[in-house]
Amino acid sequence: MNTSEIEVGVVGLGLMGTSISACLLMAGHPVKAVAPISSDLDNAEKRIKKHLERSYQEGICKEKAGVYLKNLIITEDYRLLEGCRLVIECTLENEAIKRSVYEKVEQHISGDAILASNTSAIPISDLQKLTKIPQRFLGLHWAEPSHTTRFLEIICGDESDVSQGEYLYELAHSWNKEPTLVRKDIRGFITNRLMYAMYREAFYLVENGYATIEDVDRACRNNPGYWMTLVGVFRWMDLTGVDAYGNVMKDLFPTLNNRTEVPELMKELMKKGSKGVANGKGFYDYTPEEARMWEETFTAFSYEIRELALKYPVDIVKKKLASEKK
Repeated sequence: MNTSEIEVGVVGLGLMGTSISACLLMAGHPVKAVAPISSDLDNAEKRIKKHLERSYQEGICKEKAGVYLKNLIITEDYRLLEGCRLVIECTLENEAIKRSVYEKVEQHISGDAILASNTSAIPISDLQKLTKIPQRFLGLHWAEPSHTTRFLEIICGDESDVSQGEYLYELAHSWNKEPTLVRKDIRGFITNRLMYAMYREAFYLVENGYATIEDVDRACRNNPGYWMTLVGVFRWMDLTGVDAYGNVMKDLFPTLNNRTEVPELMKELMKKGSKGVANGKGFYDYTPEEARMWEETFTAFSYEIRELALKYPVDIVKKKLASEKK
């Protein structure tokens, strides 16, 4: 696909909206970035430029930031979305806010343009009911930082035209993604359902005295953190013995936590207004210097782990076998 001919709109210019914009610019798209609230304008271009500059330094993109920024328009005017083939909504997880955004977007885009949401919490089947043309509405669930990660979920709602999802699946490869097409909507999609099951068990272990927060984090870093970049859960079981996992499941599954309420530890943090490194209060406490350094360290890690992951793409074994046959 010639991405330079496909205009993309991004509505919402917070943390994810700006990194999504950077990803699309690096892929060659002209981007119309719309700020639903004026305060988004304060830092949007600065953030996008910073992502592009770092990506150039790391060799992710071939051109300096200024080349890509020529294809970026930042505005509060929804009318500039008129020529966009795709518009991605990246606003707060609030249906009233999203409804307002969709109404404004659909006043100006063509009937065959695709409208997508970056939601990670609201079912696509619910959100598409807020639109005039639900068939052209899909989910595009990115991972932060969107311009470095390979992850992308494309989610079809109950009324979505699956062919539009297949179109986005092909287009996403030009964004340097290894996308997943979720053909049947479910709350949380794939990765969040897997991750929140792990979060729930992590809270259970800490709240019931089996391990500390530090213990749980250490275990995750040094076991699944090692192999998940290379393989997913099913191939991991293939590599390490399917029958062994089946035998463990019989005894372990009945003991796993299955509560449905928010954990008490999380409730306490929420009452205190904890926001993690954003305000220095979370599961860990941070000085301003520590919070800054953790953010810088995470940014550096996201680029370095990307380099490692790109050495092991999903088709790595097929490529090696093909090379051996030559």
